[in-house]
Amino acid sequence: MSLGKRVIYKSVCLSLALLVAVAVFQRGLTPGQFLQEPPPPTLGPPEARKPNAHLANPNDFWKRSKDSVTPVPMASGAPQAWDVTTANCSANVNLTHQPWFQGLEPHFQQFLLYRHCRYFPMLLNHPEKCHGDVYLLVVIKSVITQHDRREAIRQTWGLEQQSVGGSRGARRTLFLLGTASKQEERAHYQQLLAYEDRLYGDILQWDFLDSFFNLTLKEIHFLKWLDIYCPHVRFVFKGDDDVFVNPTNLLEFLADRRPQEDLFVGDVLQHARPIRKKDNKYYIPGALYSKASYPPYAGGGGFLMAGGLARRLHRACDTVELYPIDDVFLGMCLEVLGVHPMAHEGFKTFGISRNRNSRMNKEPCFFRSMLVVHKLLPAELLAMWGLVHGNLTCSRKLQVL
Repeated sequence: MSLGKRVIYKSVCLSLALLVAVAVFQRGLTPGQFLQEPPPPTLGPPEARKPNAHLANPNDFWKRSKDSVTPVPMASGAPQAWDVTTANCSANVNLTHQPWFQGLEPHFQQFLLYRHCRYFPMLLNHPEKCHGDVYLLVVIKSVITQHDRREAIRQTWGLEQQSVGGSRGARRTLFLLGTASKQEERAHYQQLLAYEDRLYGDILQWDFLDSFFNLTLKEIHFLKWLDIYCPHVRFVFKGDDDVFVNPTNLLEFLADRRPQEDLFVGDVLQHARPIRKKDNKYYIPGALYSKASYPPYAGGGGFLMAGGLARRLHRACDTVELYPIDDVFLGMCLEVLGVHPMAHEGFKTFGISRNRNSRMNKEPCFFRSMLVVHKLLPAELLAMWGLVHGNLTCSRKLQVL
């Protein structure tokens, strides 16, 4: 069976599982009777995915206060050292009387009211991913509804190895998730995610809503998790679920690198200015960030960092106030450490060419020479992976490593 057909087959199986779950619920069975798991939490506002959504009740930004959370049991026999078990979070009402605060858009007001709420309970955990000698830990930001992206990655660049070239150690893969942001998706998709995790055992999930502003929460939760469970991992690749990654090139780049060095490499933006146009997804009001430019930062589509630096980064980020743009926030944390991210032309987080219509963005010979390219949907990723790893003949080889 071809790679594309296997992915389609598994996606259909997951969809059928969802239909079965719906049928079971309609027949009056409890979620625990269906999957032998506690019922999923009922969380937050229905429109939290949209950065410009106006949420009527600020207390709904993180989760409804009346809801109780019952985490999914951790992996059997694994250490349960995540120390956050409740999500008690109240608004910082002292801000509401400030004139500058009253002039902000509602979604920025809500972000600031709850910015002090930094850590939340874990719902799915797999500390065993860091057992043994782990050379490269691959972590991918995803959302609960995009199982097709996760499946395509598992079959391509996210495929695990017990030993990478030269017996340097294992390559392991994890997906980072919050909870479904839409009320109508929450219960059934949580059960489907539990089923997916039973199949693959590669999902870390926390009890906060997956939303645009909460991507920063995903950064700090992973860094805390890494500090607890992965004290000896040598390198970490972190990226989005819509990128193409060439693991061979990543490992070749890391061959002469040391885990102890301050390595943070990607598609680095220098002197980027905050966007002040209100209709832009990345708009930031002057009251939230008044400086003329950001510190250097790597595009969040994909970057590499040394394990030792990642653990120091966790402690540095705990000293920085949360910022609604996740990759900029990491740049602020690196600035605290005095570490400058390194630019590498093999990381293309805006596509090989920023002109979306350019033929370069669909040319497999360019993809074969890159480390990371953003952005590809599952069908595009599978097709490009097949071309790059097939009988491909290129007129010349790009030297980017």
